[in-house]
Amino acid sequence: MKFVYAFVLAIGVLAMVAPAGADTLTLKNGDHLTGTIVSSDVKQVTLKTDYAGDMKIQWSDVQELNSQEPLYVVTPDHGTVNGNLTLEGTDLVVHTASAGEVRVPLSRITVVRSAGDEQAYENSLHPSLIEQWKGGIDVGFALARGNSDTTNLNTAFTADRKTLSDEIGMNLSSIYATSGATASGGATGVTANEILGGVHYNHNIRKSLFAFVSGDFTHDALQDLDVRAIYSAGLGWHAINTPVTTLDLLGGVNYTRESYSTGATATSAAVSVGRNLPGLTVGESLMHKFGASTALTEQFIFYPDLSSFSQYRFSLDSGLVTRINRWLGWQTSLSDRYVTNPPIFGTKSNDVILSTGLNVAFGRQ
Repeated sequence: MKFVYAFVLAIGVLAMVAPAGADTLTLKNGDHLTGTIVSSDVKQVTLKTDYAGDMKIQWSDVQELNSQEPLYVVTPDHGTVNGNLTLEGTDLVVHTASAGEVRVPLSRITVVRSAGDEQAYENSLHPSLIEQWKGGIDVGFALARGNSDTTNLNTAFTADRKTLSDEIGMNLSSIYATSGATASGGATGVTANEILGGVHYNHNIRKSLFAFVSGDFTHDALQDLDVRAIYSAGLGWHAINTPVTTLDLLGGVNYTRESYSTGATATSAAVSVGRNLPGLTVGESLMHKFGASTALTEQFIFYPDLSSFSQYRFSLDSGLVTRINRWLGWQTSLSDRYVTNPPIFGTKSNDVILSTGLNVAFGRQ
């Protein structure tokens, strides 16, 4: 019998002690809620409970509030106050360690963060260079043998690191194709051999204004282009900047270096041509999400020569990726590079790469 009394007493003590370390909310209808305050904004407070998960409660329904752990209250002027919280009327009272009680009207609350969320936010302001990268690797392959004899391989790589103050982006794509002898004859040898790449860095000057530097690189064996390097610098504008859609417009100047060469043949000597050209850089970059699993990216850059505006180059890169799961998806990409009047006789101005295949993602998408 004594054991039963002791057991009941222990249960009663635990019932009284367990909520002692919990945050409490008393609603105007008399309901008494316990849990952990995890976040808040000007309209509502989120209470994490063991019995009902995360509960979002309108401030207008709250009569009393007490937090057992210090929280971080952020106001529209980016001021941050830290301390335990209580509620008095329409004011959130922050009991700070150094400044005593600080009253913050509910109408002036931007966000309330837990200690863990505040630490994550602080880390996001100054991440190391190896953090916050995301991107993917694309691979497509086709092989035919028998009456046909072809091999096609296309690959792509993208990586992007975006913080509150800057962004670094890199991209690389390639295509290689060969055709062998068939019963009906036809051309044999390498039918495509092209590598495209780029890197850019944006730094925010203001909320919607940024400065950028970038490099765009092209190698095209069938155009006899060893390398085309376009180095740009200028200013950009975040015309749209939402979680679903971003649109950047940019303009600046560039320096272009091109190197073409051909090997010697039985009927002609080797040819080598180099060009150094100043130019302008004008373009846009778009990202749009279609639901939770599909995203479209697109960038178009136009490079008119300053020495002659009838001469120009442009680059177009776009991609559509649909996620199958967290790390695997299906991609379709299009890249186009154009140059007016390529210096090697008989080569064409335009080269397009269209590919589709698997996408393996890394980082948080």
